Amino acid sequence: MSVETTRTAAAPDPAVSDLIGSGVEGGLADQIQAWWQRVRGGDMGALPAIGGLVVLAILFSALSPFFLTERNFANLLNQAATLVVLGMALVFVLLLGEIDLSAGVTGGVAMAIFVSLIAQFGLPWPLALVIAFTFGIGTGALIGFFVARVGIPSFVVTLGLFLGFQGLALIIIGPGGLYRLQVPELIALQNGNLPVWGGWVMLLVMLLISGGMSFWDRARRARAGVPNRAISLVWIKLAAIALVGGAFVYVLNQDRGQVNPVEGVPVIVPVVLVILWIGTFVLDRTKFGRYVYAIGGNAEAARRSGVKVRWVKWWAFVICSALAVVSSLFAVSRVGSVDATVGRDIVLSGVAAAVVGGVSLFGGRGRLVHAAIGALVIAVITNGLGLLKLPSGFNLLVTGGVLILAATVDALSRLRGGQTRT
Repeated sequence: MSVETTRTAAAPDPAVSDLIGSGVEGGLADQIQAWWQRVRGGDMGALPAIGGLVVLAILFSALSPFFLTERNFANLLNQAATLVVLGMALVFVLLLGEIDLSAGVTGGVAMAIFVSLIAQFGLPWPLALVIAFTFGIGTGALIGFFVARVGIPSFVVTLGLFLGFQGLALIIIGPGGLYRLQVPELIALQNGNLPVWGGWVMLLVMLLISGGMSFWDRARRARAGVPNRAISLVWIKLAAIALVGGAFVYVLNQDRGQVNPVEGVPVIVPVVLVILWIGTFVLDRTKFGRYVYAIGGNAEAARRSGVKVRWVKWWAFVICSALAVVSSLFAVSRVGSVDATVGRDIVLSGVAAAVVGGVSLFGGRGRLVHAAIGALVIAVITNGLGLLKLPSGFNLLVTGGVLILAATVDALSRLRGGQTRT
């Protein structure tokens, strides 16, 4: 059994048609029919999350006149950035059927180290940031060692670190302590905006990259003798990016300032998109990504196919912890300070974001964009309930209910797809 075959059985790629083996390129109608068959078979991907996002947007826009304003839209994107990146970080381990409960506090301790090195030892902030990322990467390597080499369940290892790192943060920062982030370049991540023309340049780059990758994939599949998707799907995708992206850029370029003019796409948006693109490239177009899906679908089959399962798991935890540091950096940039609680409460929301978006807790199925969509769903819930001035308890209740619903959909879809666990 090949790794590619294992991955296809475990996590059907939307780019792969049911016409594989026919030797010809399927038409648009055939591709739509194949997609519908996958949905009926339980592989719904992010479809439920997208539907939920639309319903929530309609509901909150009807209940609050402020929800669809330019100012709130930009604020929502800034709010969601931290959770989007953490959700994407957790996808790398969730695809393996593992979990990392320490991701949030790993990033929090890394930020505590970062600001303390600047404030107490006077280190230049780039060097302090490198040390903070080194700590995150080292933590991921440590988790990978205990999980992949020693054989301890990831739940136990990361739960231990989740508890221990809270104590480490208290030691570094001190109970009730707080350090201000005084690095303008990093504060601008969550508080700066691109110039008006910058948003249009960002959209153009997105179109060029998306189109280039689509046609590169087609050429690669043609050389391999594998059937391609209908070319019309490529143009439909590019048209959708142009229309939706153009609408977003236009809205964000409107003046949303109350006293001074504030306009332009938030700086954090292209930063998150770059992370999303790189991570998606790694999972979809590299050998490492194929191995991740293969192990998540059937670890024993992957091992017998020659996949170095321990090595892949080790690297997945390293990537997860490194991205968790990025997520905490975004959180610190937004509030402008670091205390001992950074990252403590967000990790479960990160898991919820991935699951709500369509990433399977059982491994082998899901994509980074699914976690991003799930994070937007949770961010919209938080933002909308905040605009309605409801108590924070309602936010937890609704988010918990959405998570249970998403997990139920995942379990039922696996039953329909004949992938029940024995």
